Amino acid sequence: MKESVRIFRFAVIGTLNAIITVAIIWLMMDVLSYDYIPANITAYVIAQTNNFIWSKYWIFPTEKQKNNIWQQVLFFGSAFALAYVAQFLFLITLVEAGDVNEYLAQFMGLFIYGAMNFIINKKLTFR
Repeated sequence: MKESVRIFRFAVIGTLNAIITVAIIWLMMDVLSYDYIPANITAYVIAQTNNFIWSKYWIFPTEKQKNNIWQQVLFFGSAFALAYVAQFLFLITLVEAGDVNEYLAQFMGLFIYGAMNFIINKKLTFR
């Protein structure tokens, strides 16, 4: 698959995941009155579940049909953890040290997360 097609597909699913993330954060913070931290954690875990399915079968389809799904889940979870920690530290720094609006900081964190997640999954999970 051409890299430009893969990047386009990643952008489409990344946009879908961003919408899921933003909707859950809004629901939890505005409607249910949760703090920004549990809202962030919940939103990313739910969006990541969606992301794994799309990544495995559409963004990074592998030619081998006998790929070990549990190995991919482990690597995908590890990629998620690394990208999420970077995003989370960025979020906390902006909100607590930079006095940035919680919603704006959540939005900005999507870009940190997305870039790291793509690179790690391309190089490790779905190689």
